[in-house]
Amino acid sequence: MAVTPDSQTRRRRSARSAGTTNGRKPKIGGTVEVSKQDLKALVDALRHARDGETNVRLSEKSGAMGDVAKAFNQLTERREGLTRELGRLSKVIGREGRMTERAHLRGAKGSWAESVESVNTMIEDLVRPTVEVARVLDAVADGDLSQKMSLTIEGRPVRGEFRRIGTTVNAMLDQLSSFAAEVTRVAREVGTEGVLGGQARVRGVSGIWRELTDNVNFMANNLTTQVRNIADVTTAVANGDLSKKITVDVKGEVRELKNTINTMVD
Repeated sequence: MAVTPDSQTRRRRSARSAGTTNGRKPKIGGTVEVSKQDLKALVDALRHARDGETNVRLSEKSGAMGDVAKAFNQLTERREGLTRELGRLSKVIGREGRMTERAHLRGAKGSWAESVESVNTMIEDLVRPTVEVARVLDAVADGDLSQKMSLTIEGRPVRGEFRRIGTTVNAMLDQLSSFAAEVTRVAREVGTEGVLGGQARVRGVSGIWRELTDNVNFMANNLTTQVRNIADVTTAVANGDLSKKITVDVKGEVRELKNTINTMVD
């Protein structure tokens, strides 16, 4: 029986509506039928993925739904890979202190690569102040009080908590340096140069720094009083005046010296 052009057209339309064209896959832009079961599985998987569940996969099959399932599974694998990498970084950097670790996601492109880069940039920005603090504290431990925390990173001023930490550390170093300089000056004047009456003056100190400064000054004042009293008595003895005695309240070896001189005067 002859086939008319109209009947051929109807057959082609019927084949497209069935999802095939002479046994081949439908052309792009054609209509694809999806079963309710496949659609429900896709929606359920999307909801599970949306809620953060892991190991969500679709069964891969032939046809258009197979392509959808494959793409969905690749997407979830990429998401889970990023989640695992962030968990690894949390452990190795936050707990183990391995500051040189960075995020890596194989095959990452587009926004995935941007996310990885953003994480690494954040880690870099967090690590730098920590490394800087460690550098300064190492210098302090070695007796070098000249080091300071940099308040800029690549020419940009640090802000927020990083700036507060840097300012605090630098202020601590200034106080340490000032305290050390004053203690050294008083010790040199009293112990080496014989200049009595010196007192340490450190501006803006409080707490333990104030206590240390006061203790140094108390020691210097006691030493000055004792030495001057002994000097007055021995000078009087040298001038033939035996009426003077050492009256300063002293302890230890200085007390023995006091008793010896007073006995000599008696």
